[in-house]
Amino acid sequence: MPKAAQVLAALKRDGWVEMRRSGSHRWLAKGDRRATWAWHDGADLGKTALAIVAKEFGYTVAELRRL
Repeated sequence: MPKAAQVLAALKRDGWVEMRRSGSHRWLAKGDRRATWAWHDGADLGKTALAIVAKEFGYTVAELRRL
């Protein structure tokens, strides 16, 4: 299971930029797309959580795992 910090780092490597932060919530942007990251850095992202992140950021779970 990947940690939330690892998935967030992968998204940033793929071009997502943190626009602002409030506590554990981060607002990210890539081009004209916007999404909210609301996971604590140390949280394990299981199957369901990874699917939620993939959908919100416009990836499939397989694409997200490859990042």
